[in-house]
Amino acid sequence: MRGQEYDGASNIRGAWNGLQALFLKECPYAYYVHYFAHQLQLALVAASKDVQDIWLFFSKLNSIVNLVSASPKRHSATRWSSHFGSVSSLIDLFGPSRTIIENLSKNGLTNSIRGEAKGVYLAMLSFEFVFILHLLREMMGITDILCQALQRKTQDIVNAMNLVSSTNALLQNLRENGWHTFFQNVESFCKEHDIVVPDMSASYTVGTGRSCQQNDSITFNHHYQVDIFNAAIDFQLMELNQRFSESTMELLILGTTLDPKDTYKSFKVDGICDLTGKFYPKDFQDEMRALRS
Repeated sequence: MRGQEYDGASNIRGAWNGLQALFLKECPYAYYVHYFAHQLQLALVAASKDVQDIWLFFSKLNSIVNLVSASPKRHSATRWSSHFGSVSSLIDLFGPSRTIIENLSKNGLTNSIRGEAKGVYLAMLSFEFVFILHLLREMMGITDILCQALQRKTQDIVNAMNLVSSTNALLQNLRENGWHTFFQNVESFCKEHDIVVPDMSASYTVGTGRSCQQNDSITFNHHYQVDIFNAAIDFQLMELNQRFSESTMELLILGTTLDPKDTYKSFKVDGICDLTGKFYPKDFQDEMRALRS
């Protein structure tokens, strides 16, 4: 049996210059399979950060988590240990967290603490921060089940591949059909916490705020739906597709036909023939005709 299994670094998995590519030149049937137990959620977060606004958001989120966690008035029944936990906790306890940050901006022990708190407090009051906060919870809520399942010590490969497919489908559905419901939820949250919602039909401005300085005049709706919402989901889908390509998923599923568990309960003649015919044809040239019988 031949195969490759590494972490997700680009110099390892790169299709053209990575280590897997070098192996494939020498051994074309040493198929690359991404390491299942890798922290997929971290990789998906990194993919989201390819959207500049989300990268900026995480710098603020880290400060909020550090400030709230260090505060003696923090709420102990929260999950700040992961990105998904931090995002979910901040939404659930947005009001109390905002109060803690505001108090630190006025009464922090040092100038640096007060300055950092003031900066993140102003960020928390912005529509863009709240928008991205909810978008990340929406996306991570979809991917979290898959991420947890892939880290189990005993893993059913077919179940794992089904989870990959359903995760992709849910993300795609969110992108294509979820915008209006999502935006309504964000709007409702903003009204509850007195955060100003921009006129989505107005021209989106950056820099000095003068729209005439922009080469491309776009609306707020375009900025949030296309440049952030769609773009972030697209990067998530791209990351998942790179790690779990259709050919890799088919290879793994067909491979389960050789699973000796329960006296080869999963054994299927068609699966064995598909496995050899599609993935290892040169290894079974002479035996291919007789294999089925």
